[in-house]
Amino acid sequence: MNFLEIIGPVMVGPSSSHTLGAMRISRFVYKMIGQVPKQVDFLLHGSFAKTFKGHGTDRALLAGIMGLRYDDERIKDSYLLAKKIGLNYFFTVTDLGNVHPNTVKIKIQTDKNQHEVEGCSIGGGAIKITKIDDVECNLSWHYDTLIIVNKDEPGALSRILSGIRTNIANLYLRRINLLQAKALTIIELDSPVENFQELSKLSPVLEYYFVPKDDFL
Repeated sequence: MNFLEIIGPVMVGPSSSHTLGAMRISRFVYKMIGQVPKQVDFLLHGSFAKTFKGHGTDRALLAGIMGLRYDDERIKDSYLLAKKIGLNYFFTVTDLGNVHPNTVKIKIQTDKNQHEVEGCSIGGGAIKITKIDDVECNLSWHYDTLIIVNKDEPGALSRILSGIRTNIANLYLRRINLLQAKALTIIELDSPVENFQELSKLSPVLEYYFVPKDDFL
């Protein structure tokens, strides 16, 4: 157990649920796409919606989506940093339905893709990623994670699993576009994947994203 696991990093705001947890959710998105997006929309629900400015949730979310580390002193200046790099961002208060009070849906746009990730901060900096592109999941970010957009065709999942040749902790799969015959597969990995180059060669794989286990843990 390291120092940060015991007391957590020094963050903006009075509550780790509203700052560290929020930052971890948006940092998951940054790690997923591997870059700062062109535009990000933060849809804030419940407690997040009521206190996001007073508790520093807004600055924590911006810091996470820009890839700042948890102990980065620039977190408190995340608005200035976002302006400096030209990041378009929006905060919207909304009702996401029957979900945890500390939930945020993050919509991002890059030059090539759009994605939506929904997650909640459940206390002490712990999080749950609950949806990726409307596919329900339950990711704690305690594992390396593969997110694959694949062809929705018979045998696709079997070929993907055979291709990555690793132990799987959890798997989530759902069709995301009937007309385009696309599905999304989310895999929490129980062992390292050493053959990503093989994954890109599999015919069912259209896009894939690798999110390494959080370096906070």
